[in-house]
Amino acid sequence: MRRNSSITLLSIGHACVDLYQGAVASLVPYFVAERAYSYAAVSGIVLAASVLSSVAQPVFGVLTDRWGMPWLLPLSTLLGGVGIALSGVSDSYPLTLAVVAVSGVGVAAYHPESARVARLASHGSHSAMGWFSLGGNLGFATAPVMVAAVVATGGLRLTPLLVVPAVVGAALCLPVLRALGAQQASEAGKAVAGKDDTSSFIRLSLAVVCRSIVFIGLSTFVSLYTTQRMDGSKAAGTAALFLLYLGGAVGSVLGGSLAGRWDRVTVSRWSYLLTAGSVAGLVFIPGPALYLFVMLTSAGLYVPFSLQVTLGQDYLPSRVGTASGITLGLTVSVGGLVSPLIGSVADKTSLQTALAPLILMPALSWLLFRTLPEPAVPQSVDAAPKGEDTDVAHSPAQPGLR
Repeated sequence: MRRNSSITLLSIGHACVDLYQGAVASLVPYFVAERAYSYAAVSGIVLAASVLSSVAQPVFGVLTDRWGMPWLLPLSTLLGGVGIALSGVSDSYPLTLAVVAVSGVGVAAYHPESARVARLASHGSHSAMGWFSLGGNLGFATAPVMVAAVVATGGLRLTPLLVVPAVVGAALCLPVLRALGAQQASEAGKAVAGKDDTSSFIRLSLAVVCRSIVFIGLSTFVSLYTTQRMDGSKAAGTAALFLLYLGGAVGSVLGGSLAGRWDRVTVSRWSYLLTAGSVAGLVFIPGPALYLFVMLTSAGLYVPFSLQVTLGQDYLPSRVGTASGITLGLTVSVGGLVSPLIGSVADKTSLQTALAPLILMPALSWLLFRTLPEPAVPQSVDAAPKGEDTDVAHSPAQPGLR
């Protein structure tokens, strides 16, 4: 199977998985409307989807560094979909938390292995990894539209219909895994060039944590915030959440393109600085201009996204799965731990007051990126996990997909 075909299928599969991450926030207004949950209660649901994912993704990353587990891709895709599909079946708050947590575990199992497979399939191309990330962003962007189309027509009782994308995504994984499994082992076992730079990886991870706090905080509350600012229109809130996710699709492709002209650290650093200003506009500028700042914030947060994944892999070239589990998993999901705090402040004051501190997060990411070096891109293949063969080589900045 050609590289372009493999990345395309992996990107679509990524969209199917990340759709369920986006669905959690998309369901928040319906939980509030149908079940009268408080801000703190719906924040707890977001937390349930995030906390297990936060802990589990690095664990799955360590496991994929040691053993190849490509079968995790279809299985985890189905698990993520089933959890969300069951979230509207029962009025029980504990049961809702449990099934959303199950979905979070599915998402956790998917990302480290999918990032490792995508890196092999892309031959190490930053641009191709950007397209892989684009799939996830499109999944996020589709989530509020899909949830609205299903739940707005028949209520939460129709959430079982949301399992359909998981079935599609699991099926699309199979031809890619067959193609990778059929490759010869002529290059397997080569050591990666370069040494682990743990110090830089830790600073990178802290920057991604700050990004996560902003993105998940806005994902949880931007729909409710926009509804308040736009005279109680739920459609306005859904539109804002859609734009928050759609802007990420633009940012991912733009990030891969910019990294071909400048280095990844420089592109990420300037992106975070500009994002600090756009978050301030989102929180404080009234009227329809809010939508523009939502788009700018989303694009700014996603320009560094795929670049951070490859940076993490290049800072830890001997532990690509672990690096992917942390940059795609732990640090991204940690933002969900802050959502209940934002909800509690909003319950006591206002959503605007609760969201205002998010302005500081991109500024902190900018400061952390000022301390990071641009790592050398590994010139040889990742050492194949025990029990798995591969002949896909890394190459520096190969041409991206067209």
